[in-house]
Amino acid sequence: MSTQSLTTRKPVDWHRIGAWALIVLALVVTIFPFLWMLRTALSSNHSLASNTANLLPADFSLGAFKRVFGLQTTEEAIADGGSGGAIDFWLYLRNSILFATVTTACQVFFSALAAYAFARLRWPGRNKVFAVFLATLMIPGIFTALPNFLMIKNLGLLNTFAGLTLPFLFMSAFAIFFLRQFFMSMSREVEEAAMLDGAKSLRIFFQIVLPNAVAPMTTLALLTFIGQWNEYFWPLLVGNDESIRVLTLGLSIFKSQSPQGAPDWTGLMAATLVAAVPILILFLAFGKKVVNSIGFSGIK
Repeated sequence: MSTQSLTTRKPVDWHRIGAWALIVLALVVTIFPFLWMLRTALSSNHSLASNTANLLPADFSLGAFKRVFGLQTTEEAIADGGSGGAIDFWLYLRNSILFATVTTACQVFFSALAAYAFARLRWPGRNKVFAVFLATLMIPGIFTALPNFLMIKNLGLLNTFAGLTLPFLFMSAFAIFFLRQFFMSMSREVEEAAMLDGAKSLRIFFQIVLPNAVAPMTTLALLTFIGQWNEYFWPLLVGNDESIRVLTLGLSIFKSQSPQGAPDWTGLMAATLVAAVPILILFLAFGKKVVNSIGFSGIK
């Protein structure tokens, strides 16, 4: 056998194999909780405790989803292994959508105005004020909860939609920083031409800057919406009335309704999965835009 016929084997790239192994492990760790939630939601409460090691649903049943959507009576829910507790899912879903949408729209708009002022307008103490805004990022939200609660209480806005949304309606430090980075990267030529034609700052902002900032503002709106959708502590403080109760708080109350001694785990997992569907859809639709916009704004 000649030496020319021997094939040269490439050395095993252990670094590449190790990297792929870590990626697969990270995917498993990330996805497994969702699969376990789905498995629990499709199980029967009667069989759940005796089949803890099985990855497939224990005694497959859609009863949990029926309880979430209000398609079961109390007697049917108890017979199916549920707690018998009720959850007004559609009301809580409507409140969550209204709360997240209103606060997101207002916060993004006012933050864009502030970011434009920090990026383009020249006024005394601009950089110092911006540094103060950035410093607020280091203050935990729990520190401002009590002052905000006292303010809402003194205004008589407890258990109202206004009291629920008011602390989130205006600017946030992260949103201002995020948009300011983008505005500073924009070319000034078009704005300077508009100024020569007599356009004022507000007209330039609405007619020139905003149309060119659709991508980062969409990304910021998505991130803000997700944060507001998952908000729990503030609605717990000011929104005890069922008419303005959001979905995160409703799920917690649903878990605590356990007259039979144990929480309705299958119903809770079903409700949690349904509540997560809008966020998953948003991430699937705009996930790439989020990553690209964050990287772009952070580099500039």
